[in-house]
Amino acid sequence: MSELVSTRIRNTAGKLGLPHLAETINEYTRRADEGKMGYLDFLDLVLSEELAVRDDRRFRQGLRLSRLPHHKTLDEYDFSFQPDLDPRKVKDLATLSFVDGKSNAALLGPPGVGKTHIAVALAVAACRAGYSIYFTSLDDMVRNLKAAEAAGRLTNKLGTYLRPSVLVVDEVGYQPLERAEANLVFQVISKRYEKGSIILTSNKTFSEWGQVFGDEVLATAILDRLLHHCEVISVNGPSYRLKNRLKAIERDNDVA
Repeated sequence: MSELVSTRIRNTAGKLGLPHLAETINEYTRRADEGKMGYLDFLDLVLSEELAVRDDRRFRQGLRLSRLPHHKTLDEYDFSFQPDLDPRKVKDLATLSFVDGKSNAALLGPPGVGKTHIAVALAVAACRAGYSIYFTSLDDMVRNLKAAEAAGRLTNKLGTYLRPSVLVVDEVGYQPLERAEANLVFQVISKRYEKGSIILTSNKTFSEWGQVFGDEVLATAILDRLLHHCEVISVNGPSYRLKNRLKAIERDNDVA
C-alpha cells in the first residue's frame, strides 16, 4: 500500500471515529499480505479487530462508572473453601440468563464467605456482555436517597439506581433501617421490578428482613417483588477473612 493511500485511510478512519484503525492500518495490511488475504477476508479482519477494540473500550468505561470495589472474577473464587456451595449454581448465574430476563439474584450467608466477590464477579461478567452496572452498599444507597429527598432531588437521585441494567446492592442487613429509610428502598425495588436486575448480598435470612426494615408489612412488600423472579444462593461456609487472619497468626507464632 502506498504511503498516500495509507495516509488517506488514516485520515478517513479518524473522521469516522476509528482511532485504532488509523493507528494500525499498516499492521493490518502487513498481516493481509503475509496471509495472502482476499478483499473480504481483509475487511473481516479490520471490522473484527475494530469491534473488539470498541467492546474493550466500552467494558473499561463501564467498569469505571460502576463503582465496583474491585474487579474480581469467578475464576479467582476458591470454591474448594466452600464445599457446601455448588459451583454449578453460581456458574449458571454467570450465563446471565437472569439478567436477560430482568430477574434478580440473592446471595445469603454470614460475613466473610465471599458473597461480595461472587456478586462483583457476576457484575463484571454482565459489564463484559454489554450491560450497564452500578454497585452500592445498602447503607450508602439509603444515605444518598435521604440526602436527595431532603434537597428536593429524590426523583433525580432515584435514577442513579434505576437506570443500570444491573444494580448490585451489597450488605443488606448489617444496619437496621428506620421505616422512612425502608420506604426509600421499597421505591427502588418496586420501580426496578421486571425492568432491571438486582444482585444483592445479605447476612440475614429473609425471615429476618422484618427486623432489618423495621416493618414486617414493608419487608414483605419488598420481598414479594424481589423474590418473584429471583435465584437465591446460600453461602454458609467458613470466613475467608478469618482464614487469612488465622494463617497470619500462625505465621507470627511460628516466627516467635
